[in-house]
Amino acid sequence: MKDRSGAERQTRYSKVTFFGERTLFEGLGNLASLMKQAQQIGSRVQGINDELRGRRVTGSAGGGLVEVEANGIQEITACRIDPELVGQGDKELLEDLVVAATNQALIKARELQAEAMREATGGLQLPGLDEALAKLTGHATEQD
Repeated sequence: MKDRSGAERQTRYSKVTFFGERTLFEGLGNLASLMKQAQQIGSRVQGINDELRGRRVTGSAGGGLVEVEANGIQEITACRIDPELVGQGDKELLEDLVVAATNQALIKARELQAEAMREATGGLQLPGLDEALAKLTGHATEQD
């Protein structure tokens, strides 16, 4: 900044530094950029979840006597039971088949979600991504 005589003078803000040699204002610009990127990522994740909500997977048990449908965000959306199975009156068998079909549907939904997240990263190898997806899907990574 110049004074009235045209000579350079120091302002009280000219020596303020933030993270080393960058000025406070440069640091704020970087923070604003990070915040904008975080908002974009949040919007992208919301879009992925909206898409996954509309996608369906099916788990089945008992040779198709019980089928459970889930969406990509792991919500159970339907359960179909063959009327003949109900007519048999075997409550324990029916309960076991419903649980098995539900678990299968949820595993498929987790895999669908993990695949969508891999696609969202564009094949980028982010540290910890494989482990996080393995936890999400309940599967061990190839390194294990």
